[in-house]
Amino acid sequence: MSMINGGSDAHLAVTAARAGASVVQDLYGSRLARYDKSAGDFATEADLAAEQAIVDVLRAARPDDAVTGEESGRSGAADAHRRWLVDPLCGTLNYAVRTMLVGVNVALREGDRVTAAATADPFSGEVFWTDGAAARLRSPDGTDERLTPHAGSALVDVNLDPPFPGAPGFQAVRLLADPGFAERFRPRVISSTLAVAWVAAGRRAAYVTDGDLRDRVHFAAGIALCRAAGCTVTGLRGEPVLTGADGLVAAADAQTHAALLALVKKQASGGS
Repeated sequence: MSMINGGSDAHLAVTAARAGASVVQDLYGSRLARYDKSAGDFATEADLAAEQAIVDVLRAARPDDAVTGEESGRSGAADAHRRWLVDPLCGTLNYAVRTMLVGVNVALREGDRVTAAATADPFSGEVFWTDGAAARLRSPDGTDERLTPHAGSALVDVNLDPPFPGAPGFQAVRLLADPGFAERFRPRVISSTLAVAWVAAGRRAAYVTDGDLRDRVHFAAGIALCRAAGCTVTGLRGEPVLTGADGLVAAADAQTHAALLALVKKQASGGS
């Protein structure tokens, strides 16, 4: 566990994520201005305010570190060895229509490794966090318990948000329609990377998405949590995750992972 200025990076990730979550919770239900970003995508005042709260915590404790924020972009040295990846409100559309399925993600990348990360649930008060070695859940009362993945629920969260960069070789909606998927799994769509943390915690059997996830602020924390918890994590074709543009399969165990990869491969080969 990296220690700088008297505190651990993992502790800082938790503190920063909680600061952002507090803003998200406080502004929930209020009339918020929207800022269009791209087709169908937008940020709200809560996104911007939560990101500022997170960055303020990081800057106060680690003034020399670089930061990439979902809303504010990159700051600090372009070639910095230490870079914080901040997604202040994952699930903005959920939040904007008063659906409490959102996450606040903070992760530290040192070189090519994420060494500390936290995903906070603003409404349960829970924080899923890792120091790179183990993954834990911090309850609102401050107690920690180790995360234990478990595939028994058979619940698989699938990202159905456009665009669909994997098409036609892979389309998530076709995965859900595959009889082999229905025989073994039950689909869920919460439209927030909070679901990735739930895989590490045993609340989901797996999470599947396509797209290029390299340096994506949305997924860095969840992937780090799953790895530290002992999940099986790769791209859609089984390649090391974050090395290409082939998305993510994060599964509670190797058997669940293999079954999902087989379904993805079947789709890519033209099977129905």
